[in-house]
Amino acid sequence: ARPAGPARWFLGGRLNVSVNCLDQHVEKSPNKVALIWERDEPGTAVHITYRELLDLTCRLANTLKKYGIQKGDKVAIYMPVSPLAVAGMLACARIGAVHTVVFAGFSAESLAGRIVDSGCKALITYNQGVRGGRIIELKTTVDEAVKSCPSIKHVFVAQRTDNKVQMGDCDIPLEEEMTKAASVCTPESMDSEDMLFMLYTSGSTGKPKGIVHTQAGYLLYAALTHKYVFDYQQGDVFGCVADIGWITGHSYVVYGPLCNGATSVLFESTPVYPDPGRYWEVVQRLKINQFYAAPTAIRLLLNYGEEWVKKYDRSSLKTLGSVGEPINKEAWQWFYQVVGEGRCTLVDTWWQTETGGICIAPRPSEEKAEIIPAMAMRPFFGIVPVLMDENGKVIEGNDVSGALCIAQPWPGMARTIYGDHQRFVDVYFKAYPGYYFTGDGAYRTKKGYYQITGRMDDVINISGHRLGTAEIEDAMADHPEVPETAVIGYPHKIKGEGAFAFIVLKEQTAHVDHVKEELKTIVASKIAKYAVPDHILVVKRLPKTRSGKIMRRLLRKVVTEQSNDMGDVTTLDDPSVVKEILDAYQKYKEKSSS
Repeated sequence: ARPAGPARWFLGGRLNVSVNCLDQHVEKSPNKVALIWERDEPGTAVHITYRELLDLTCRLANTLKKYGIQKGDKVAIYMPVSPLAVAGMLACARIGAVHTVVFAGFSAESLAGRIVDSGCKALITYNQGVRGGRIIELKTTVDEAVKSCPSIKHVFVAQRTDNKVQMGDCDIPLEEEMTKAASVCTPESMDSEDMLFMLYTSGSTGKPKGIVHTQAGYLLYAALTHKYVFDYQQGDVFGCVADIGWITGHSYVVYGPLCNGATSVLFESTPVYPDPGRYWEVVQRLKINQFYAAPTAIRLLLNYGEEWVKKYDRSSLKTLGSVGEPINKEAWQWFYQVVGEGRCTLVDTWWQTETGGICIAPRPSEEKAEIIPAMAMRPFFGIVPVLMDENGKVIEGNDVSGALCIAQPWPGMARTIYGDHQRFVDVYFKAYPGYYFTGDGAYRTKKGYYQITGRMDDVINISGHRLGTAEIEDAMADHPEVPETAVIGYPHKIKGEGAFAFIVLKEQTAHVDHVKEELKTIVASKIAKYAVPDHILVVKRLPKTRSGKIMRRLLRKVVTEQSNDMGDVTTLDDPSVVKEILDAYQKYKEKSSS
């Protein structure tokens, strides 16, 4: 007997994810639309049916096989949101290869670091990307990255634009090869715990970690959360505007919706191109039923006023969702009242790359159960949240705050950090033995609902991008004039959090502004543009403990202007450093405002 649930199994508890996402729907309704590719230029949407997506996937899978990619091999995908990128992910799944999608906004150095860490044999990319009316030189970045990646044997290059790019010895024109390939590819029989994909995420130390997700549990969890959190019904058009370079794109653009036979929107553009009405124009034209976006986009659009929203018919919308960072009340109310006209369910979803899918959200719940603005509220089936105090004891009762942990395993959880299982154990299971530590703090309300209060470690969230402050510090430390740096997150009106850098310069440094500009360039090229600090403040020295640890907590107090409440400073090597930094910050502020 086959196990129950949405998944299709082979005998012996083996399965193939691509069969669950494609073949099972092609048998029943081959002409159902699987993907609507909302390209950068408005009104140029491309519809792809389940049959067409299976054809694309099989041809791509056969092309990978032709060039020696086998079960267990790693393949990097450096592409913007597109049907071919989705086919690339599913082609890997079909032949048992492991994909690692790298966000196409990452620098060559970030891309190379991920390829080297995972040992990818091949990379799939486009000649160029198109976003917000601008051309992005993807192939140029790839060429730069691959120079330091000896494991890469082939680079498959697809055409997003008609522009010619330099093709080298290991470069293969992807579409040309796919037209020659067979359109049938027998799926590999996979064990439920075989690796499906790796996705790199930032930690509190400088080196990004390759989070590993496996086959059956991940797919089951993505499919169930997609169905129940958003109340997805057959025939709905599901619009998650996340990039496939993030876990949200994996779970709620690709795997969850396709496993459920949904029509999923691929959004290539930006919320403000060609104008701030873009999302709502798309909702009207594609008749989107569920709309899932990041608070940072909502905060950005809120500033442009209601007329951009009200210009378009949003009557197709049933459920709105928020993802990637805690949403503030003002943005929640605007999303609910203005966008959803006060009639759509709004789910503020809490989850992580490591959890594979949504863990805490207002739905599913009893019919018409209350939803409190800007709160994730209710754990999903099988998720057992607990709050822990600083002594590692479980906090009982309601109206309490603590470190958010999860008390028992769930199907979608990550299995390891690639190549470093000890780090996996240390980061997630050591702080509170027997529990998964999320890294977030939370408050349990009087009624027992969960409100996420934010990160407890040195990780910041810029526009929904999770970033360890250590990564920015490591990048800036490469500047010869900058012996020391400390980066902290601070509240930002649009981005949720921004990066604020404190730097110490060598004594003889003359051109301070020039150094600041160079630092911004270094961060953009080593990580990505979104990681560049909004503010860089030069100080004589950093606040350190006697053991040499930087007290970032004090720097946060300075920037958030809570300097009258510095807490315990007795462990500082020299407490007078606090006044020094406060003075420098005041001067900087006065200069900025003038």
